[in-house]
Amino acid sequence: MDIASGLRERKKRQNRQLIADTARRLFAEQGFDAVTVAAVAAAADVSEGTVFNYFPTKEDLFFDGMERYEVHLLEAIRDRAPGESVLAAFGRFGEEQQSRLADADARLVIIASARMINASPALQNREREIVSAYTRSLAALIREETGAAPDDIEPWVAANAIMGVHQALRDNVRRGVLAGSNGPDLTIVMRAQAQRAVALLEQGLGAYAVRQTDAIRTAPAKST
Repeated sequence: MDIASGLRERKKRQNRQLIADTARRLFAEQGFDAVTVAAVAAAADVSEGTVFNYFPTKEDLFFDGMERYEVHLLEAIRDRAPGESVLAAFGRFGEEQQSRLADADARLVIIASARMINASPALQNREREIVSAYTRSLAALIREETGAAPDDIEPWVAANAIMGVHQALRDNVRRGVLAGSNGPDLTIVMRAQAQRAVALLEQGLGAYAVRQTDAIRTAPAKST
């Protein structure tokens, strides 16, 4: 029974990978919105029902691999060493991921993904849902570790701040690769931005963006 169960699980993983790989190929060739689930099923030689068994929506087919980033982010924070803060674990994880930008194949994947996301409101909405879900998961993890009460807002504020940095860096990476930045240069830029963002969160926001007086903020009118 154990052998049979293992074979079934391996077959399921293989089917899931086949469907995901087929979908990514079709999306890259035709664009996300032009590809139907029926087309993915036909190309993978499975039924539409089988596709939906593994991927509840077409958007999930696209984000299958990309969601692993958030999964690994939460794992890095959950499995951090004693004495390491959530923010420090996030910063360390970010530096490890940024090294991938030097890989030419990784940049090509980012470029293709960025173009499809920019062209598809459906993908943009789904990406926001994914980030929101992982923000809630991170807040729950922080709340559990700190023993915060259900109505304490600190875990939620911390999780939103960290995931906000994640989103900002992700968007900057996409803009960079679409603009033609090469791997080494983009890696240097993103690491510097990540370090500044983490430093800002470490210091807190109390002294950040203090509104200046109108006399300072408003440039003097040019004389005619």
